[in-house]
Amino acid sequence: MIINLRAQLATLMLFITLQAIAQKPTSKMQTLVTSGHAAVNGINMYYEIHGKGDMPLVLIHGGGSTIEVTFGNILPYFAGNNKVIAVELQAHGRTSDRDAPESFEQDADDVAALLKHLKIAKANIMGFSNGGTTTLQIAIRHPQLVNKIVVIAGSYKRDGFMNGFFDFMKTATFESMPQPLKDAFLKVTPNQAGLLTMFNKDKQRMIDFKDISDTDISNIKALAMFIVADKDVITIPHTMAMAKLIDGAELAVLPGIHGEALGEATTYKAGSKAPQATAIFVQEFLDK
Repeated sequence: MIINLRAQLATLMLFITLQAIAQKPTSKMQTLVTSGHAAVNGINMYYEIHGKGDMPLVLIHGGGSTIEVTFGNILPYFAGNNKVIAVELQAHGRTSDRDAPESFEQDADDVAALLKHLKIAKANIMGFSNGGTTTLQIAIRHPQLVNKIVVIAGSYKRDGFMNGFFDFMKTATFESMPQPLKDAFLKVTPNQAGLLTMFNKDKQRMIDFKDISDTDISNIKALAMFIVADKDVITIPHTMAMAKLIDGAELAVLPGIHGEALGEATTYKAGSKAPQATAIFVQEFLDK
């Protein structure tokens, strides 16, 4: 297992960032985008396809988010090197809801059904935050579909979250939801009731979050990379523990807060090269 910890990371990220600055997005203005909805498991699931490539890269957003919120600042870099399939999960963005709670297991099954609909036999899967936990469930429940996984700030046990996280979730109100997430949802689906439903279902899913067993994680055979920020919602020891459970897994601790390395909308700093640097870093893993 390769573990890139803080002492090594400063040099590594400086090198990557210098590379990133020297490179430009290969297809930010050129990549053709197709989009659509697929009827899967009782929902109408929205997806976008960017770029070209033999091994697709599936992007799974974080809780309360859309494709643009989580990946808007990093997707163009991946699209220059991959066929990227970005999805929106149950009740999020342009995807419809079902008369059932959200769950990471169901999200995994929905993504698997979408890939079947698109006639994708195998793909790389990258998920952020709640999308990272969904990525783990895809690797557990649908291993035949998975080539490699990249889990960014994902979790598999309740004790992996920062202190006080679940106490906060119990008392969280719609008013406390970050405004950029509300604006992003309403931009693509102008439905205030749908936005409130997404918030309530996301909140309840986290309140009800149940640990994934060490056995299930250790049974993942896909090549894996785990990424966490040094000031993340998910702890570094928790991410290290996941990486240790999967043979050959790689681990990177990147500077910043939750989502900053991706350029996630609520944490993005104008002009930051972090998304480009992270894309280069991840792409090297995907290309091995």
